[in-house]
Amino acid sequence: MSDYIHPYRDAEFVINELVEFDQLCSDAGLDEVNAELASVILTEAGKLGSEVLAPLNVVGDTQGAKLGEQGVEQTPGFAEAYAQYMENGWASLTCAEEFGGQNLPNLLGTAVNEIWQSSNLAFALCPLLGQGAIEAIAHHGSDELKQTWLPNMISGTWTGTMNLTEPDAGSDLAAVKTRAVPNGDHYLITGQKIFITWGDHQMTDNIVHLVLARLPDAPAGVKGISLFVVPKFLLDDNGNPAVRNDAHCVSLEHKLGIHGSPTCVMSFGDNEGAVGYLVGEPHKGLAYMFTMMNHARQGVGLQGLAIAERSYQQAVAYAKERIQGTNRDGSRFAIIKYPDVRRMLMQMKASIEAMRGLAYVAAAEIDRSHYAQDAASAAKHQGRVELLTPIVKGWLTELAQEVTYLGTQVHGGMGFIEETGSAQHYRDARILTIYEGTTGIQALDLVGRKTLLNNGELLAELLAEIEQTVVALEGSEQLSALGGALRTALTGGQQARQWLLDNAPADRDAAGSVSVNFMMLFGYLCGGWMMGKSALKAQAQLDAGQGDTEFLNAKQATVRFYCDHLLPRVQANLASIQAGSGSIMELPEDLF
Repeated sequence: MSDYIHPYRDAEFVINELVEFDQLCSDAGLDEVNAELASVILTEAGKLGSEVLAPLNVVGDTQGAKLGEQGVEQTPGFAEAYAQYMENGWASLTCAEEFGGQNLPNLLGTAVNEIWQSSNLAFALCPLLGQGAIEAIAHHGSDELKQTWLPNMISGTWTGTMNLTEPDAGSDLAAVKTRAVPNGDHYLITGQKIFITWGDHQMTDNIVHLVLARLPDAPAGVKGISLFVVPKFLLDDNGNPAVRNDAHCVSLEHKLGIHGSPTCVMSFGDNEGAVGYLVGEPHKGLAYMFTMMNHARQGVGLQGLAIAERSYQQAVAYAKERIQGTNRDGSRFAIIKYPDVRRMLMQMKASIEAMRGLAYVAAAEIDRSHYAQDAASAAKHQGRVELLTPIVKGWLTELAQEVTYLGTQVHGGMGFIEETGSAQHYRDARILTIYEGTTGIQALDLVGRKTLLNNGELLAELLAEIEQTVVALEGSEQLSALGGALRTALTGGQQARQWLLDNAPADRDAAGSVSVNFMMLFGYLCGGWMMGKSALKAQAQLDAGQGDTEFLNAKQATVRFYCDHLLPRVQANLASIQAGSGSIMELPEDLF
């Protein structure tokens, strides 16, 4: 079982070259934040990830959370690891200074989060949910709510969750039945929520639940949902946890993977009702929760990258160590010599580097929208955030299934044996295409709200930017072939956009039928865009005699592999899109 080593060189290459971090910080007025500081932070995060969190990954898998008399008992070692995480200030990295945060860019938080997710996905889900809850309260809570809850959440002293799903309300949140009844200065919450990640544990002295519920006068459907803060413990006059609230984990789910992350069935109000506090205005809870969900969706896409990276590192180590071949002179060699093994490793490596580029660029767009100097610029960057979020969540998590599958395949029969550890990555990755909105939901969001609703304008702007990279590649003597490959893929993206705009109005099933292929097409295209930009940056450094020549040459080889073997998938996706809804909808339900 290989150790985890953070891929500093590639992460820093993306941060410095694709995102241009120093320029981003300068534009944001963050004079003391720069690439040098980012490198120091990543190095320190890598130490905690590799030395503390990574060794607990298999422990969480084999000794998962349990439900005891005092509630959920987390995996042995997790509490100590969380205390170290909190004491080192990692929880407050990107939060507002007003409430004790360090106010560092979201991009830097994303790069650090990749370390936690690669090291120990189950553990890292706890702070990820807390970050999302902080976002929702910070954006929509009253001043009193912010002052009461944010300082301790930002420090990591308290963790946070989001409670959406119910037994009869999965992705269809219009069916939410949890009730909230006014009672003086608060509300009494009654109902049950399922699939609540880190809904209970003993690592902190309080947990702040964000809960969707309906008021007595709520209109039907999604327009009648409100959002509430429901703490595990109510606070005394000094703001300290005191009386146990009527909110309890009543059972834990037995899952395929991420065993160290407790997935709880939460019951609110079994006795007198769980005390809750309204966030924002009544009946606007779903819109508020989307602040948290969109943060989480990019975060889950990042998890796809992170678990893929962990699987890749283990596969490379195994391929170099596993002796399974004999030369004519009788000497033996490792399996990495075999072309097919190298194909799998290159496919993993190229996928990961494209994924990292897109994840970080999307994270930087959040920063640019936040720090924009005028409304027009803010709207432009926010539009790009909205467009890229479903691609990051959907494409990265789907590709993670393939990468972790290949990681297990490289191990051969040993990959099927739990002791090697490869199977855990494969199992852990499987949830990523499901929670925080399934692949299908991300795809519908992309074709509906992000394309058809604005007549494809956001996509047109993205395609125009990709065109600039294509032209630059075509104008380079060394990279013109890559430009040709990306040009073909770009044409496919343009055709897919136009097909959707032309056919969706006349065929009610068209958008839903092609949506996943549409999203995957733009995932591979955006991945090619990231790789094309990487090739240009790497070539510029090589031409100038700068940088790590070995790394830069490896980057160019990886880009060529992506263009040769992964970018052509755009054409396959396009063919499926152009086939439309006919054969998908043709078969009567009774014949399935």
